[in-house]
Amino acid sequence: MQHYYQSAFRPDLTTIVVIGHVAPENAAAVISKYFGRWKAEGPKPNTLIPPAPTNSVSVTHVPDASRVQDKITLAETLQLTRTNEDYYALQLGNHVLGGGFYATRLYRDLREKSGLVYFVDSSFNIGLTRGIYQVEYACDPPNVSKARAVILRDLADMRSKKVTARELHQARLMLLRDIPLAESSVDYIAQGWLAYSTLGLPLDERVRAGRIYVKLDAKDVQSAFVKWLRPDDLVQVTQGPVPK
Repeated sequence: MQHYYQSAFRPDLTTIVVIGHVAPENAAAVISKYFGRWKAEGPKPNTLIPPAPTNSVSVTHVPDASRVQDKITLAETLQLTRTNEDYYALQLGNHVLGGGFYATRLYRDLREKSGLVYFVDSSFNIGLTRGIYQVEYACDPPNVSKARAVILRDLADMRSKKVTARELHQARLMLLRDIPLAESSVDYIAQGWLAYSTLGLPLDERVRAGRIYVKLDAKDVQSAFVKWLRPDDLVQVTQGPVPK
């Protein structure tokens, strides 16, 4: 661990973001004062994690006597990387599935219609070398399999049918709304710039993404889910009381 830290935490792999009412020369002076003597030694290391292989199906139960309900994670590895243009269609489709409480499919099907879960969330975590798709939900132990079946059905529908015009419009609005909200504080702006720097994206990525979301249609969303999502390959990890 110490060897890795010494080799990987170095100035030529570091990005510093300065946010606020400060003159550039003053910021440069302070940074130079505290980091000016920091020098890189040896060849620059490759700090990127390797691509992840396609996962195999598995089911794991993690006993947790402190819980009354089960918390379930369904996940799978994707060969998708952040620079792939399908990222935006997948994000748009994911906002049809979740993110808007009762207005989106998973919440509507799992809470409003059936009352199977206490919460449900779906997300893509896409980096430079690998991606992960996951759905998380919490429910009473007898409902774990029932809820999973609904989730698999909704994912299959995303692949076999186009989303409706209303759903597409709503998903666009949720994503576009997040653009100004993500720049509502200096902390959010700094975090965004650091993330974009790490991913090799332009600093106006949010605006660029908004323009892409406006142009995408239902066919683009369906094609991306067909290409990247494998509903039958989801790994299941359940954290909760020991089954009786």
